[in-house]
Amino acid sequence: MNAVSAEVLRARAYLSRVAEPPAPGLAALAAEVGAVEAAERVRRGEVSERVATETSARRAVDRVDADLAAAEAAGARLLVPEHPDWPGDPLGDLAACGVPDLAPPVALWVRGPGSLARMCLRATGVVGARAATGYGLHVAAEFGAGLADGDHTVVSGAAIGIDGAAHRGALGVAGPTVAVLACGADRAYPLAHQGLLARIADTGLVVSEYPPGGVPARHRFLVRNRLIAGLSAATVVVEAGLRSGATRTAGDAATLGRPVLAVPGPVTSGVSAGCHRLVREGAVLVTRVEEVLEAIGPIGAHLAADPPGEQRATDALDPVGRLVHDALPAREAREVGWLAREAGVPVGAVRVALVDLERRGLADHRNGRWQLRPMRAGGG
Repeated sequence: MNAVSAEVLRARAYLSRVAEPPAPGLAALAAEVGAVEAAERVRRGEVSERVATETSARRAVDRVDADLAAAEAAGARLLVPEHPDWPGDPLGDLAACGVPDLAPPVALWVRGPGSLARMCLRATGVVGARAATGYGLHVAAEFGAGLADGDHTVVSGAAIGIDGAAHRGALGVAGPTVAVLACGADRAYPLAHQGLLARIADTGLVVSEYPPGGVPARHRFLVRNRLIAGLSAATVVVEAGLRSGATRTAGDAATLGRPVLAVPGPVTSGVSAGCHRLVREGAVLVTRVEEVLEAIGPIGAHLAADPPGEQRATDALDPVGRLVHDALPAREAREVGWLAREAGVPVGAVRVALVDLERRGLADHRNGRWQLRPMRAGGG
């Protein structure tokens, strides 16, 4: 059920086309006087110089009926701040931060059955390079699946590379995911992701602040990144160059006071250079989804256990046993006194340790002397 009047919807539809985002002056005007009054003032040209600069080129363009009809035909709808499904708290930070380039949208065109407000209660952005490596694609898919399996919405930009892998990871476990586009929500961009976007729209949401038919442009990708950061409680960068949209998203998230997490890669990899710089600047280094959940969850809620390491036969030895084991020669057996001097351990303690080492298969006793037992192939 739509709880917003047709008058407000039509006003927001007009405002969404009349200015190129971000439009801080227009957003502030609509917040101050309401969408209907803001739309009327823009149409009449009775606005401040700032708002006039943002709207004068398009204020005579009124395609409200066509845009609403095109959205309906594409299975999309207009979501406005007056609607209870609007993610007010996350997007409110865009206005509160006071940075003009991070101004909030005046409306969002959304396609899919998901509730954006509910999906943003636990949302994490996963972004990265288009020219991703196999390593990056694997990590992004693992993170997408792990976050979605933990009931976190995966927010990304549906681009080739890391974005697409993160979305697919979430979809693979039937988890929630949101794709934020730099074109109209009725368009499939990139075209290669037409099927992916259809899958996202089946269960989650495809989101855009551009009206139906809006075409992608270079500056729009940078602009939409603030929405990925704004809708997400934290942003994870899997692979990114030093100058990239992903690092821009991370910068927007940091400006909003949201956690930024970065995945390390080879120091020789250009697509990990941005991640490494983010870590140097204070981003949280993460290598597993458990570490992401630990960083973004309530304190103590998701403590990441240490990953299982290589198990060695000597791991269970006490300190004296390790000293005696280290003193055992590999090629020539030695008597107990010699081992005591090498290990710096009393003779009696050496004898006790040697019995234990023999029992564990770590030492051999030969004619009153002791030496290291040769390790079998595959042994630790």
